[in-house]
Amino acid sequence: MKNIFVIVSLSIFIISCKHQQESESITSFSMSNTMMSKCEFYGTKNEQVKNEKRFFGKIEADNNRTAQVSSVMSGVVKSIQVALGDYVEQGQVMAVIQSSEVATFQQEKLDATNDVAIAEKNLQVAKDLFAGKLNSEKDVAVAEKELEKARAGLERINEIYKIYSLKGGSTFQVIAPISGFVITKNININELLRSDEENPLFTIADINEIWAVANVNESDISKIKEGYVVSINTIAYPDTVFEGKIEKIYNLVDKNTKSMKFRVRLKNPNYILKPDMNCTVSVSYSEDKILPTIPSSSVIFDKNNYWVMVFKDQHNVETRKIEVYRQLNNITYIQSGLNEGEKVVSKNGILIYDALND
Repeated sequence: MKNIFVIVSLSIFIISCKHQQESESITSFSMSNTMMSKCEFYGTKNEQVKNEKRFFGKIEADNNRTAQVSSVMSGVVKSIQVALGDYVEQGQVMAVIQSSEVATFQQEKLDATNDVAIAEKNLQVAKDLFAGKLNSEKDVAVAEKELEKARAGLERINEIYKIYSLKGGSTFQVIAPISGFVITKNININELLRSDEENPLFTIADINEIWAVANVNESDISKIKEGYVVSINTIAYPDTVFEGKIEKIYNLVDKNTKSMKFRVRLKNPNYILKPDMNCTVSVSYSEDKILPTIPSSSVIFDKNNYWVMVFKDQHNVETRKIEVYRQLNNITYIQSGLNEGEKVVSKNGILIYDALND
């Protein structure tokens, strides 16, 4: 019995010594000045939880910055001076069309000019006769009305010339009404055009500013609102992120796709975004929840759990298990395990983790 007591006492002593050694090994850890210089630290903050949804869409020209150019007269296309994708200046000649209708306008202008000349002469004769008391004041008034009518006719035809940019001969020029890029072209050399053509000859788009139009599934409609900040990525420029805000939500669900559209207005420096490019639109929004946040670089994943290194001072660093609510970009929201104000190692924490937990 005495021997058993001795053995048990010895076992307790050995275990006690072992625990004491482990305790001393933990508490004896201290960050060197070199390690301190390699690490960065972050004070945990309570912030409103943000989320992000991604939608697929396309780059489109702003409808308010486009112009459709049609043929106002029938005729034959004699020349085309721009191609699809070309940049055109306002007033630039895009095509030349030969038309018999131009000759009709020329005759109308000539007749209107002659009518004005005749009316002016008639008015002068009426005034001279009135001065010699050979006619009445009423005759002068009638002559003045005839001149006014003739001038109105000439003014009308001059306005037509101005609108259609008509010149001499049997041709008229198709002129660019705005500056921009030619995004559609429906015209060919020697093609016979009618003045009632349904499709425009050209469509010009000013793409200094452009739209990103995205589709939203019915289940996500409640998650977007006008004014939400978005970031847009394209296949053509994978390393460039375009920032904007939701400008308009089209409150109409497509009966076939069960989706709704929204648009984002974007600045387009150097015209790098082109209509019909595919894009991904990431919408950021806030949830009704506040949680502690830390940089994602602070989080260590090991043994199927998430850990952080809580820094109290150079000689007191704790390995702490946490529960992650969400990681969004470079921010991690903590469900449990950290409180606001606690300081964590946000850079090279894995070095300390390995030193403490090997």
